[in-house]
Amino acid sequence: MTKEELKHLVLKQIDLNKEAIISIGNDIFNHPELGFKEFRTSKLVSDLLKAMGLYCEEGLAITGVKARAKGKQSKANVMIMGELDAVVCPLHPNADTNTGAAHSCGHHSQIASMLGAAMGLVPFMEYLDGDVTFVAVPAEEYVEMEYRERLKSEGKIEFFGGKQEFIRLGLLDDVDMGMMIHSHAGVEDRKFLLSCDSSGFIGKIIKFTGKEAHAGAEPFEGINALNAAALSLMAINAQRETFKDSDRIRVHPIITKGGDLVNIVPADVRMETYVRGRTIDAVVSASEKVNRAIHGSTMAIGAQVEITEIPGYLPLIQNEKMTELFGENVKNLLGPDSILTGYELMGATDAGDVSSIMPFMHISTGGYSGIAHSKTFTICDEEMAYVMPARAMATTVIDLLWNGAGEALKIKENYKPKFNKESYIAFWNSFQKMK
Repeated sequence: MTKEELKHLVLKQIDLNKEAIISIGNDIFNHPELGFKEFRTSKLVSDLLKAMGLYCEEGLAITGVKARAKGKQSKANVMIMGELDAVVCPLHPNADTNTGAAHSCGHHSQIASMLGAAMGLVPFMEYLDGDVTFVAVPAEEYVEMEYRERLKSEGKIEFFGGKQEFIRLGLLDDVDMGMMIHSHAGVEDRKFLLSCDSSGFIGKIIKFTGKEAHAGAEPFEGINALNAAALSLMAINAQRETFKDSDRIRVHPIITKGGDLVNIVPADVRMETYVRGRTIDAVVSASEKVNRAIHGSTMAIGAQVEITEIPGYLPLIQNEKMTELFGENVKNLLGPDSILTGYELMGATDAGDVSSIMPFMHISTGGYSGIAHSKTFTICDEEMAYVMPARAMATTVIDLLWNGAGEALKIKENYKPKFNKESYIAFWNSFQKMK
């Protein structure tokens, strides 16, 4: 059998399951679950992978699923990943009325496409010189911080992102490279967006402590923590001209608690912020400036401050060769005009963390209308959202694992990781301290 003949058989198998793939995507869309709570979706995934004859590891990082399809040789292991969780968007027409969860970011289509690729590849693994691992990972959306803090205090998680937990737990140690797709809201046409990047970020929870006093009778006896927070906002703003445009630094603090009563000098004030940037070095540098601005402002008022650093996500590093192979398959499926490049995404994803330890490809797809994370987000082309990515990923896997898995082995050999697992964990642990 030739490689092209195998691709034809795999694509035919996916097409035979087209309606089932679409049905899976729509079912998940109508039953959204938030991060580390995706029990229904997790069971759906594991049941379907087991029905394909695969052994499933379940309950990984609370709700994750992992299954490995064996090739005739195990020269390389390529991962296809999908995200289980929804985002909080209570005004979305398909939102869960109890939790406010809604798939207004398109993660449901990732799971459908990952399972669609499995439907195509699993029956023909005997022709490939490597394995394919199918992973459903929890908690990409950085939401419900108090809930995740509680999970952490109970020892159930260490990091707040599902992929971060998979790295920490060693669940990706046997994977050589990975790929996934993501919706691109507002791109309604049959387009794939290649080589998109994303920002990295660090989160901060800031607690200003002053001294209470009667605001009318004896304000001079108090220390106003709200003034320390307000001065911090101005000091952070004064730093903005020091951020290089090329680093794409974004700092967007909010005051989450401004005091207790209007006639008491505020003594307990809380603020939260992210520090985002194009590279992790730029984020670390900007983070230090933000901390300096906060500490200096607090000292000027005579208050006290605690800054709790929360590990965020690393910037995305796209593997050029994997993306090139994917692009060639897209051209064969949809024509050369189906590819868009050069998009800069200011958001963040823990796929960036995975891309820092292994070759990784994170493709954005069309077929969606509306605005991401809003009530208007929806799928306007089900085949494009669910089925086309399955076709493109499956044929790319064939390219990687054909003929002794030559392409996969070359990619692995040429990849220079930003971190290994140990240095990755040490890097983020260095931030999990009071500053």
